Amino acid sequence: MAKRLTYYILAGLVLGLIVGWVLNASIDDGSPEATARLKTIADYLGIVTTIFLRLIKMIIAPLVLSTLIVGIAHMGDGSALGRVGLKALGWFVTASLLSLTLGMVLVNLLEPGLNLGLVPPPATAESGVDRTGFDLAKLITHIVPQSIFEALATNEILPIVVFAIFFGVAIAKIGAPAQPLVRAAEALATVTLKVTDFVMRFAPIAVFAAVARALAEQGPRVIGQLGYFMLCVYIGLALLWLLLIGLGFLIVGGRMGQLLRHIREPIILAFSTASSEAAFPRTLEGLERAGVPNRIASFVLPLGYSFNLDGSMMYMTFASLFIAQAYGMDLSIGTQVAMLLTLMITSKGIAGVPRASLVVVAATLAQFNIPEAGLLLILAVDHFLDMGRSATNVLGNAVASTVVARWEGELRAAGVGELEAREAAGPTG
Repeated sequence: MAKRLTYYILAGLVLGLIVGWVLNASIDDGSPEATARLKTIADYLGIVTTIFLRLIKMIIAPLVLSTLIVGIAHMGDGSALGRVGLKALGWFVTASLLSLTLGMVLVNLLEPGLNLGLVPPPATAESGVDRTGFDLAKLITHIVPQSIFEALATNEILPIVVFAIFFGVAIAKIGAPAQPLVRAAEALATVTLKVTDFVMRFAPIAVFAAVARALAEQGPRVIGQLGYFMLCVYIGLALLWLLLIGLGFLIVGGRMGQLLRHIREPIILAFSTASSEAAFPRTLEGLERAGVPNRIASFVLPLGYSFNLDGSMMYMTFASLFIAQAYGMDLSIGTQVAMLLTLMITSKGIAGVPRASLVVVAATLAQFNIPEAGLLLILAVDHFLDMGRSATNVLGNAVASTVVARWEGELRAAGVGELEAREAAGPTG
């Protein structure tokens, strides 16, 4: 079923490209009426994608909570949890620095912001990106939930992770009396993954609608206008893929091939829907089938969604320096390094903010006296770039989970995941 679903998603992607292009070409004549008509069609197509993403989001909170509690409870003690956490954070920081450095080097070599023939907006203009969600003090305090039910209701992954850590460690300390809670969490995770199977049957339709909507509304012209910038970003993402996969091969060897085979479906899904959240349940299943123990995958993967956004880091580097180049601003290497370190720090834990990458870029530009209205240059193609960075985020977190499992000496033989094995075995105890 999984292999067929991958083909169906690819078919939906191709069909969406064709239908979106045909709609734009047949309707768009440059008149306000045609633009309004395309906007109406895009809104209707957007209903399908929105419903699918809402179905995915209704799964994420219970899945993260249940699998993380089970994983931490099975670790047995706080020292194991701290060891795995430190290894994961070490990889996250390394991968972030790699993404930022590679992005900075490529922007300076390729110079996508020079000689574009575009007129930058006035320095006093607003970008239209809402930065109210970006407040460093609020972001730090928001990590600790004041109510787990509030965090579950709003799908805030990082607060859920914090609660699950406390809850899982408490279960591990209590031992046998708390085992009913562990079995309940295991049952919840199994049921949630079964719900995921049902929801994923709609993925090809959602992918078709998402791609058709983007191309029908924006049209191929906008891709041509900023084509070189998009090409540079995707060159950077491709090189980042090669580096991440190469590092993975150095650490886990040939098992990287098995991992890529098991996560190809969530990568395609993230790319097609421009949402790494949509791929979370399938990524977790793919990691287990690739041999990553549930207790490690269910801990590292949620953390990665807040701290290891490799594709987003690459994109934010390109966007920030591209805008500076478009304004003709010559930034010293020291200033660029300071900007990238600012991006790395301010991007952590901001996954719950709408259009998070643009929000972080807007806040960072203001700190370095670069007009944030420059974001208007790339807003039109942000969706198409979001596709690439979402897929890269999925790959980066999958590699991180596999590497941590290898460092822990717990990378199993690839096969059926633990949750599926428990489901097949039926209830125990």
